[in-house]
Amino acid sequence: MNKKTVIVLVAAVVVVIIAVFRIFGMQTEGENEVENVVSLMEKQIQDENKLKISGYTLDDPNVVLNPYEISPLTALVIFETDEEVSPEVTIHGDSDLTTYTHTFTKETEHYLPIYGLYAGRENKVTIKCGDKEKELTIKTDELPDDFILPTSVKKDESKLNNDLYFYTPSSFGYTAAYDVNGDVRWYLTESAIWEINRLDNGRLLVSTERLAEVPYYSTGLYEMDMLGKIYTEYSLPGGYHHDYYEMENGNLLVASDDFNNDSGTVEDYVVEIDRKNGNIVKTFDLKDILKMTDGKSENWIEYDWFHNNSVWYDEKTNSITLSGRHQDAVINIDYDTGKLNWILGDPEGWSDEYQKYFFKPVGDNFEWQWSQHAAMITPESYVFLFDNGNNKSKNEKDYVKAEDSYSRGVMYKIDTDKMTIEQVWEYGKERGSDFYSPYISDVDYLDKNHYIVHSGGISYKDGKIQNQPAGLAGSDTLKSDTVELLDDEVIFEMVLPTNTYRVEKMSLYGDDEFELGNPKELGSLGVTDAESEKFTLMSNAKEQDDDYKSHDISIKKEKDRLAVTGTFKRGTEVKIILYKDMMEKIYNMRISTRPYTALCVDLGNNNESDDLTVTKYINSDGLIGKYTIFIEIDGVIYQTDEYVSF
Repeated sequence: MNKKTVIVLVAAVVVVIIAVFRIFGMQTEGENEVENVVSLMEKQIQDENKLKISGYTLDDPNVVLNPYEISPLTALVIFETDEEVSPEVTIHGDSDLTTYTHTFTKETEHYLPIYGLYAGRENKVTIKCGDKEKELTIKTDELPDDFILPTSVKKDESKLNNDLYFYTPSSFGYTAAYDVNGDVRWYLTESAIWEINRLDNGRLLVSTERLAEVPYYSTGLYEMDMLGKIYTEYSLPGGYHHDYYEMENGNLLVASDDFNNDSGTVEDYVVEIDRKNGNIVKTFDLKDILKMTDGKSENWIEYDWFHNNSVWYDEKTNSITLSGRHQDAVINIDYDTGKLNWILGDPEGWSDEYQKYFFKPVGDNFEWQWSQHAAMITPESYVFLFDNGNNKSKNEKDYVKAEDSYSRGVMYKIDTDKMTIEQVWEYGKERGSDFYSPYISDVDYLDKNHYIVHSGGISYKDGKIQNQPAGLAGSDTLKSDTVELLDDEVIFEMVLPTNTYRVEKMSLYGDDEFELGNPKELGSLGVTDAESEKFTLMSNAKEQDDDYKSHDISIKKEKDRLAVTGTFKRGTEVKIILYKDMMEKIYNMRISTRPYTALCVDLGNNNESDDLTVTKYINSDGLIGKYTIFIEIDGVIYQTDEYVSF
């Protein structure tokens, strides 16, 4: 056979393959493109079209209430002046401590964010520009019907300033800020749980509203202002949970996960994000530092063995402090090497090799902490944390009942040379079980001898205090109790009839300036690994029948992933198939209520029915082109008649 004949034969084979591909490709190609979900950031870009400045003056400004549609108690006042001026804005409250004044930088074009409006009122706002003054009345809507308001507020106004108390929910609810009277002065309508804090640039850093994995791992973090305008989104392959820390170089240490780790564990992974590009520049896998089987608390489970709930970086010692709820342990590791420096907690139940890392108590009235949260290093180099106080022992026979227990804010002085520890301050023990929170909660260092202690997960069932998180205990009455102390005196206390994760006390205005423009998207959700890939003609797919339709399958495309949702019986085997160029990418859809320990929030699919509603996310990273979508249910492959393009 000569060369020319070979070429002809090869060409003929190629033609046949193309023809087959076209025949079967046409047969399997989805008819409809999946629904595209407009992202929060995309919508905000659209919202800025209404922020007109031309033709508006101080006498007749453009007043846009809730300009980004997620922060109802804010407005943007827009106008121009002939000369550069520094406008002064006053948001009038019910008292001096609830009135706020802020001065903006000199400009001729003015976009003035107005924060701290009351809900359901005609709010008085005064703007001064040199000798000119304008008084505005801004009417806001009532709070949503499901908004939680305080049942009790106690305060010593002579010792308080007008900073606000920013609360994040433990699961469902609103991220909100209350003034010293307990009135709501700011909130978000989009979900934002876990930590809320102000970055050095004056903006807030909050969780995204989207989940990466159930029950509560968000896709990452938003850097936003109080208007709700997003300036940067940081996406993470392992998502975000519980806590973050802004380092001196601007990078972010974030409690994250490695969803692809061989052990299948969660909440034992910390990453450092480069703020300039969103890249992960450093990782800390706690499985490389500790034994998973040591120091077990009552709530320890194989895949959530540590349950890290706080992250703190200390520049003095170049170290990271982490809080492992399920080992009743606060650990400190070297930032450069990741090596263990010390462990704070009861050494009982730990292997001999770790005993040298524990401290020896000295002094009077010493107690270890149990199931702690919010561990930090103070400027005095003390360890400050919320001691939830669960059980108060590693041994079940010595467990303390909830009604006999207590939670507390506690501060320890440690000596890392002598490996000694001394308890130097506490609050909460004297409150008894009334202040007992078996999960979540927070402490905050405001200044020397000036602290917040927040017992956020108090719950009752049939009038009896509970020893487990509210969702697990089936609690019927919830409470969070926030106390501000100055020189050991309670100067503020607010009680909410719900469970709340954290409280931060912050000013209404930061040092940030409002800016128009598109937000940045940094980082990535990573590649969703297919369980298998194979060559096929995909000729056996069925049309949708009643069985398929009974699952209420919904397929939507977000800006960076595909989301497939359906309702299935426990144990159903479900696969999502993305088909292109006669190649299948097959993704398993997990039908399970494995709790991932929703122990610090009440999220998750915990219904007792056999019917479970689940969502499978397939990230766009690594996917290029047009894919037809098939769903396989217990071995039967169905056409969805839909396609997705990346």
